[in-house]
Amino acid sequence: MDQHPFLRFAAPTAAALLALTTACTAGTVQGRPGASGLRDPYFPKAGNGGYDVRSYALDLDYRPDTGHLDGTAVITARAGQGLSSFNLDLAGLTVEDVTVEGEPARFNRTGNELTVRPADDLEKGEVFRTVVRYSGKPKTVTDPDGSEEGWIPTADGAVAVGEPIGSMAWFPGNHHPSDKAVYEVSVTVPKGYEAVSNGRLESRTERDGETVFRWRGTEPMAGYLATLAIGKYRVSTGSTPSGIPLYTAVVPGEAEASAEALGRLPDIVEWGVRRFGPYPFDSAGAIVEAQGTLGYALETQTRPVYPGAPNVDLVLHEMAHQWFGNSVSPRSWKDMWLNEGFATYAEWLWSEDHGGPTAEERFEAFEEGDTDVDAAADSDWWAFPPADPPGPERISAAPVYYRGAMVLHRIRQEVGDERFFALLRGWASDHRHGNADTAAFTAYAEKSTGRDLTGVWDEWLHGDGKPAR
Repeated sequence: MDQHPFLRFAAPTAAALLALTTACTAGTVQGRPGASGLRDPYFPKAGNGGYDVRSYALDLDYRPDTGHLDGTAVITARAGQGLSSFNLDLAGLTVEDVTVEGEPARFNRTGNELTVRPADDLEKGEVFRTVVRYSGKPKTVTDPDGSEEGWIPTADGAVAVGEPIGSMAWFPGNHHPSDKAVYEVSVTVPKGYEAVSNGRLESRTERDGETVFRWRGTEPMAGYLATLAIGKYRVSTGSTPSGIPLYTAVVPGEAEASAEALGRLPDIVEWGVRRFGPYPFDSAGAIVEAQGTLGYALETQTRPVYPGAPNVDLVLHEMAHQWFGNSVSPRSWKDMWLNEGFATYAEWLWSEDHGGPTAEERFEAFEEGDTDVDAAADSDWWAFPPADPPGPERISAAPVYYRGAMVLHRIRQEVGDERFFALLRGWASDHRHGNADTAAFTAYAEKSTGRDLTGVWDEWLHGDGKPAR
């Protein structure tokens, strides 16, 4: 029997189906997983996609006698897309629970990736808060070049250093330099220990045989520049002539040998202000560990870490990074020469301004291999172009430092001092607290100086072999 004509149904059109689907899903979030890495050319799994971190608040408790860390990380971020899940970088440690916007979230671990699935998908543009509780003994991370970073045990505590990816050893986060955020770090340690981190010490509170230190940084920081040093340091405070607070922590055995170089810190900061423009942070200082703790110094933001007593040149180098590397941070690890070439050239400028070899003499010494002028002049600075390291194990090799500095001097030779120093100050000012890559610098240099610098880029920045002049 035929149906009544009013009860017959026509096949729905594609447009009708789309309208029905849209109506049914109105008011819901269509999230998708955030990427588990940012495809950095050298560390493709570093960082995570789909969100941008605004702030970290870390609440830590460390027991030096056992090496055990208890931590709570509160991460405030903005979703760059609808998110059904997102990743945080975390090496080792045990995750106890995770909440997103106050609701329990599912999570799982794969290698150094902590994948978090919120109870409800997050909307694009939504600012959300993730809380991760974790514990364990933080691990030391070995880099591709064989150096150690992450959490480094010391004779009476530990020091955390993170370049390029070691910060994931002590707190979960988006650990790529392109995602900068502000930090608060609260650390509880047994009474008699110091806990030193980035920024300013907001409070120090004694309670029940423990001391709680609360550190706060007010300017954005890349995760690899975060530090935490726990031990029995000698602490000194002061300020520069212009009023920038100074805080230094030195292991007792290195105090006497460190005094001369650290005594120049106020002069170094003020010299940097004259050469590069306003100091980009609200504090400065140093952490000096015992010799042998690390195989390198690191420009951790506001408070560089030194492996034993530094000399003046090393303090100058790490403080120059506060402008070049910390405030103006690399967009990817391929851009390391923008950190190290600039800081090395700052050493040449300091020497030039303080009665030592001029930058021109340093440049010529490297061309000629004259170690009487610079002990590093016989390095293989021409082994590869500074903007194109052959792999992650070479991002801190000699060409990145010395040929990087020579690129800057070649610009100075081409454009003259007035335009060159205006370029340095402008670069630091216009990219303050941001990120930049090599292409941005080359374009900026040509625009600010009004000169075509193609020859410098082709031969010195990207060219193979030892450049000829």
